[in-house]
Amino acid sequence: MATNPTVEGEATAMYISRLLKPLGVKVTRLAFGLPVGGTLEFADEVTLFKALENRSEIV
Repeated sequence: MATNPTVEGEATAMYISRLLKPLGVKVTRLAFGLPVGGTLEFADEVTLFKALENRSEIV
């Protein structure tokens, strides 16, 4: 699910996910964080936190 990374976007995603869960629909979110090619000096604290929180293993 792709909603804006705002309180409203998060609430909307959670609401829709809860509606679809009883129907057996798997709902996922796009990861948040640093864009490819972005530099750390322009990243704010929340962006860095989300980037670390949503990291995945390199295979």
